[in-house]
Amino acid sequence: MKITTIGLDISKTIFHMFAVNQAGKLVKKRVIKRADLLSVFAQLEPTLIVIEACGGANHWAREFIKLGHQVKLIAPQYVVPYRRKNKNDFNDAEAIAEAAQRPNMTFVPIKSVEQEDIQMVLRMRKRHVKTMVAINNQVRGFLAEYGLCAAKGKTALAARLPEFIDDESNELSTFARESFRELYADFVAAQEKVEFYTKKINVYTRNNPICKRVKSVIGVGPMTAAELYASIGDGKMFHNGRHFAAWCGLTQRQNSSGGKTMLSGITKKGNPHLRSSLIHGARAALQYVDGKDDKLSRWAYELKCRKHSNVACVALANKLARIAWSVIANEEDYRLEYAA
Repeated sequence: MKITTIGLDISKTIFHMFAVNQAGKLVKKRVIKRADLLSVFAQLEPTLIVIEACGGANHWAREFIKLGHQVKLIAPQYVVPYRRKNKNDFNDAEAIAEAAQRPNMTFVPIKSVEQEDIQMVLRMRKRHVKTMVAINNQVRGFLAEYGLCAAKGKTALAARLPEFIDDESNELSTFARESFRELYADFVAAQEKVEFYTKKINVYTRNNPICKRVKSVIGVGPMTAAELYASIGDGKMFHNGRHFAAWCGLTQRQNSSGGKTMLSGITKKGNPHLRSSLIHGARAALQYVDGKDDKLSRWAYELKCRKHSNVACVALANKLARIAWSVIANEEDYRLEYAA
């Protein structure tokens, strides 16, 4: 029997293959060691290989494509409903193969090496941002215990903390001053790292044609442009802007029954980093729509006047996601007059 679909459960050293035919019947299953994986698949006729979207999946997808196979990545939450009996590696591989055969299944875009590169820089920057915010909050909490308070914002804290440390009139002990000096050094180091990676991303987006084009969209800056490119590449796997917005989790959650349509908040599916960037960009764009006469700004302003600011922000993020996809997938420059 001819193999048409292979569900592959991957790990660090051991891989479990579950191959089925067109009717979904088992043809072959086996355990493969990491060192033998590529040689085994090189001997197979070109077929569809489906992998759960997890660590290392993009690497193996690129390698299998080089061997002539068609490869798809599937999100783990879509695999779980198709797993039968207990959880083990073969059952996981079977569930992957079963889920992949569903006609309306949604798959995850395969990232290129260049997309992986910029995604790594984005995550490294985000880690240092979190560190900087954590130190900021911790220092403010410690200072409050000594009756000291700095103005709002990290810049104000960075300016005031050395003054508090050097001020002999406050009740800081020698031990506390040493601790605050260490915290200040950690804060400055994290801030310098954030600035370093921010500059690196800015340079990258100026030189990447897709990022450069999508940055012309209102509310899309270097960070959001880099997130878009890292997540979807050329955007060709999406049918339209609505499909992409739904993939980002920016469409309403539905819980309808008995002919009654019930809609609530957004689904929050897909990439949380990309969705967060789009919402932050929309929030920034909403601050500058007053008085503008283009269609998108007028629509956003009217929505802001009628709805809660968070509702308007998410609605604008949904529209920006559709516009950004159109700009990327159609390789067209952003035209403000047609935005709404």
